[in-house]
Amino acid sequence: MSLTDPAFDSADILRQLFDAAVASADPALCVPAHLPDLSACAEKGRIVVVGAGKASAAMARAVENSWAGDLSGLVVTRYGCAVPCERIEIVEAAHPVPDASGLEAAGRILDLAESLGPDDLMLCLISGGGSALLSLPAEGLTFEDKQAVNSALLRSGATITDMNCVRKHLSAIKGGRLARAAAPAQVVSLLISDVPGDDPAVIASGPTAPDATTTADARAILEKFSVPVPPNVTAWLAGDLAETPKPGDAVFETVATDIVARPQESLEAAAEKAKALGLTPLILGDAIEGEARDVAREHADLARAVAAGSGPVQAPAVLLSGGEVTVTIKGDGGRGGPNTEYLLAMALALQGADGIHVMACDTDGIDGSEDNAGAVIGPDTLARAKDAGFDGAALLDGNDAYTFFEGLGDLVVTGPTLTNVNDFRAILVLP
Repeated sequence: MSLTDPAFDSADILRQLFDAAVASADPALCVPAHLPDLSACAEKGRIVVVGAGKASAAMARAVENSWAGDLSGLVVTRYGCAVPCERIEIVEAAHPVPDASGLEAAGRILDLAESLGPDDLMLCLISGGGSALLSLPAEGLTFEDKQAVNSALLRSGATITDMNCVRKHLSAIKGGRLARAAAPAQVVSLLISDVPGDDPAVIASGPTAPDATTTADARAILEKFSVPVPPNVTAWLAGDLAETPKPGDAVFETVATDIVARPQESLEAAAEKAKALGLTPLILGDAIEGEARDVAREHADLARAVAAGSGPVQAPAVLLSGGEVTVTIKGDGGRGGPNTEYLLAMALALQGADGIHVMACDTDGIDGSEDNAGAVIGPDTLARAKDAGFDGAALLDGNDAYTFFEGLGDLVVTGPTLTNVNDFRAILVLP
């Protein structure tokens, strides 16, 4: 469709870019090429598959479709993200706040790791969301302790790296402890990255990765974000047992790690799609962090510059970015996630600027804990909101962006995508 065609649909163009980004991280495409030689492993011992994350069930199916031999195992995924497997058990649990189903699954996965011998292989399938899904408290902590800290961190505005530092030091399975349980078995971890920097120690809190952070780091994060901490947690973090296995630890000598999909690759796929549509793409970065509303204002300024002909690219263009922006929730909070908060703040910053259309979605199909992936805005967003009786500034102040976009019919609802390479933002700037 030509950009000058009267039937040109900016929302459709943005959706095509999002779909291209998600498709590039499909486990069915990215997992098989990274599998170890399973036939050689099967000659020596057992192949046991474990995993956690929103993409873990789809990753498990990709393994089964690639290997017809003997294997068994268990992966835990978010409710709604399960896919049928024949040899690998799939368990669903809650995300982002863990529940009893995730607790039980994490305990069973740890038991599987501890049952392995030196000739066995543990194939570990990890993706974003695994931190909440692998929720097994360290000895001396209760499940309620972990739920309380996790919920408070989610409301605090802490980055994913900060949150996972704390989570690792309160866990019996994260922060390299799953690898320690499996030693001396061979461990191969296949990861789909949803974190800025693609650090295996941060993805799902690194259950099979060495952890360079310390309990002192965890305590400092809790203090920085004023997170209320149960007495049991305070006592645990003051002791030596809370420390995680570090780089150089012998337990990692038999561990191999491979990242099979990255946010940057998804942005590049969207950029190629943009070129095919006659747009000039500019990737702003795959690791953008910060308060959603602050990032939105910066991006609004850049979009205005491009529209005025003074930006780094000429319209028609699309500015692409990934990463994970955060939301600091005030009071009781409203409904929404970081992508809708970003979009509402951007709409307010743009004030109906002509020719600028924006989509922000989470590539897993779930913005925060709602049923939408994200939403879209355009030059008419604020005018339509005013006609509908919505006060955008007040709703943003109450972290209630979902209500705003639901009322306008501008939510993007995809359902679970069965992958997760973090947030996707596309700013379409037309002449």
